Amino acid sequence: MSKTKKKEESELSAEQEKHQAEAENKPEDKEVVKEEISKEEEKLKELTDTLQHLQAEFENYKKRIEKEYCEFIKCANEDMIKVLLPIIDNFELALKSSREKDDFYKGMELIYSQLIDTLHSQGLKHIECIGKKFNPYYHEVLLAEESKEADNTIIEELQKGYLLHDKVIRHSKIKIAKKKTERPSAGPNNK
Repeated sequence: MSKTKKKEESELSAEQEKHQAEAENKPEDKEVVKEEISKEEEKLKELTDTLQHLQAEFENYKKRIEKEYCEFIKCANEDMIKVLLPIIDNFELALKSSREKDDFYKGMELIYSQLIDTLHSQGLKHIECIGKKFNPYYHEVLLAEESKEADNTIIEELQKGYLLHDKVIRHSKIKIAKKKTERPSAGPNNK
């Protein structure tokens, strides 16, 4: 039996070698295998490209959300500050009109200073305007007066304007200069 087994094994081995040699020699099988490999490589490349695209989109999304969050934080107090502006105006008016410079006045001045410093730390800035040219983005003209100053120069601030992180939250109410117009004299030729 052992001779029979050896003979069978050798026949099987020879048969396998024959099939293997045939498989290696078949050009169509090689092309099929190459096609499958190229399809798999293309699919891998496509998936890699898709993954890279998704990663880039996600990074852009994160940056956009972070920027929007920073902008939200900057202007989160805008409504509250707008409500406080008339109170600040009244505070300034009271300090201006006070005749006595006693301890009470000094205390109110300190409280006002502390309030303004707190609002400045939150990004509030006063729009400086006296002596500057009129700018419609920052100023609102309420009056115009003939003056020796250059045309459209701000000569008086009627109500303070404010910026919050470089965004106008209240325009300065102003008076501007207008050039003096020469009036024709009432002579015999001008009736």
